[in-house]
Order: sequence, then C-alpha cells, then structure tokens
Amino acid sequence: MDIEVIVKQVLEELTKVEKSKTNSINASKEKVEEVIRKVVFNKEKAVGVDNPADEEMIEKVQKITPARIGIGHTGTRMKTRDYLDFRIDHAAAQDAVFKGVSEEFLKELQLPVLQSKSSSMDEYLMNLNSGRKLDEASRKWAEEHLPKNKQVQIIVSDGLSSSGIEANISDLLPALIQGLKVRNISIGDPVFIKRSRVWIQDEIAKIVNCDVVISLIGERPGLATSKSISAYLIYRPNQDTVEADRTVISNIHEGGVPPVEAGAFLADLLADVLKAKTSGVKFAQMK
Repeated sequence: MDIEVIVKQVLEELTKVEKSKTNSINASKEKVEEVIRKVVFNKEKAVGVDNPADEEMIEKVQKITPARIGIGHTGTRMKTRDYLDFRIDHAAAQDAVFKGVSEEFLKELQLPVLQSKSSSMDEYLMNLNSGRKLDEASRKWAEEHLPKNKQVQIIVSDGLSSSGIEANISDLLPALIQGLKVRNISIGDPVFIKRSRVWIQDEIAKIVNCDVVISLIGERPGLATSKSISAYLIYRPNQDTVEADRTVISNIHEGGVPPVEAGAFLADLLADVLKAKTSGVKFAQMK
C-alpha cells in the first residue's frame, strides 16, 4: 500500500477519535448543566427533633417565628438539610451587604444618584464617618439642583442591604409620595445615595432647607431575612442633633411591615411630625 494512503487513513482515524472525545465531553457538560438546573433547594419548616415530647407545640412555635426552632441535631451538629438552609441564608446576608444595588435597578428608579465619601465597601464598613457625608461632586450637585424649602426631602440609601432596597423601594416609594401628595405636603426631588449612612440626612436637610428629611435605608441583614429596610426621619436637624431626635420604623419587608402599607403609614407619620414640629423621643412623648 502506498505510504501516502496509509498516512491519510491514520489521520482520518485520529480525527474520528478526537471528534468522538469532543462530543463525549460536550455531552457530559450538558448533562451536568441539566442536573444543576434541576437542583432546587426548597426551604420549608419541619420538626427535626427525633421523638419530640410535644411535636404539635414545636410546629405552632415554628409558624410564628423565623428563628431556627426544633431543628434537631445529629451528634453535636445540625442535620445536613438545616445546615444547608443556614448556609443559604448566610450567603444571602453577605450578598445583601457587598453586592450593591444594580445599575439596572437604579435606572428603573430614575432618581439622581449621589455618592458618599466612602470610595469602597471596605471603607464604608470600616470608617463610619465616610458614609455620613457627601463627596465633593455630589454636594455641589445637590446645592445646585435639588429644590429648596420643601416640607419633606426623601433619601433612598443602599445602607447595609442592597437586596432590601431592590425588594421594597419600588412599592414603598410611590406609596409614600402618593400619601404625601394627598395631604398637600410639598416634596423635594427624592435622591439615591450610594454607600451612605443615616446621618447623611443631616447634611442633605441643611442643603435643601426642608422641614423633615426621611431616609429609606437597607437594614443590616440577618439570617431571618436579608431584604429588610428601615425609615429614619428627623425634624430640622442641626449641629446639636442626637440619635434620640430621630424617629425610626424598621422591619419593612414582605415578612414584616409590607412596603405599600409602610408607605401609607410613613405619610401619616410625616404629617404628624410636621404638625408637632419635632421627632424622636420628644415626638413619642407627645403621642
């Protein structure tokens, strides 16, 4: 047989082998991806205690609290399912802090986006004061563009839960604005401030000269929920303002105070604060 023919046949066989390997690898990848797509961890409460003395009581308690009650154990550790459930909640809490509100969501909000002096999440977490002031560019923009002398100024802040903001603000903010308009309360242009803390509202209030400033800010996430936000409001803050001067409504999320209901309640609360001309402990004592 001619050598060229032999070489040609060998090359053809090698090509067939390589194609077979490639097809096999691709098929394996597709199978793995299909399995991954089908893996769903359904979170559901169940009594994990072996031979409980009062299983019915454990079930009742589990229904009224998000705490991990009656999960049982294997030796000195949690059972595998409960451990996976814990890891999922822990990962969600970390994501809520570190991932930041998405640019797509910010575009949907259609709010001016300002920035605190925190240049990174590490700085925001380690240097509290960096989140309490606007950076220079944002401060100048606010001075030039935000409406002045309104009764209420609204701030939206990612705070410690970007997940909380994305889950609740789309329902909460319109309900709050509508409630204020129904009461003929004048509102400044709401703003979103990245990596800001509650006290940044004092600087904003000074810039716009409003009566009340309210911050809708992501709460520190826990293992029960990573999607909660709080509303902090204060009447005419100044250099002598302390924490006791602020009124706060917390646990705004689908498992706590629903966002639409919270918006309506906050509108009523702001109307009362404007009438009382005070907030915080002094306002609570008047109620």
